[in-house]
Amino acid sequence: MTIRMTEEQFKARQMRQKSTISASKSKGGARALGRLKQGVMNNTERKYAQHLEQLKLSGEIQYFAFDSIKFRLADKTFYSPDFIVMKANGELEAHEVKGFWEDDAKVKIKVAASMHPIPFVAVYWDKQSGWKFENF
Repeated sequence: MTIRMTEEQFKARQMRQKSTISASKSKGGARALGRLKQGVMNNTERKYAQHLEQLKLSGEIQYFAFDSIKFRLADKTFYSPDFIVMKANGELEAHEVKGFWEDDAKVKIKVAASMHPIPFVAVYWDKQSGWKFENF
């Protein structure tokens, strides 16, 4: 499908995008607009994957996978945790790595946790104390 727009419409769209970028910068720093492609880790996720690899080598976990499972929450509504982790005892957990929460993401993880019988865990990096965890 091809979308055609006039030069005026194109310039108006560019101005809206610039104002969105300016607004995000004024709210505490620049943030990326949109998401990375599916299956591509951001820096925090890469750092957490390295942490999980160390846990795997030490025998604390058996397995982990990035962006590999989707949970259906409703019609046309899904939640994909960043990592699925199998602990040493065989228990599965869904780990969500976060630098900050968008409202819809927090709602989705809470709904997924209420619908499915596995633990859902939010993971945060704290410069002073390392990885922090919040269970849902």
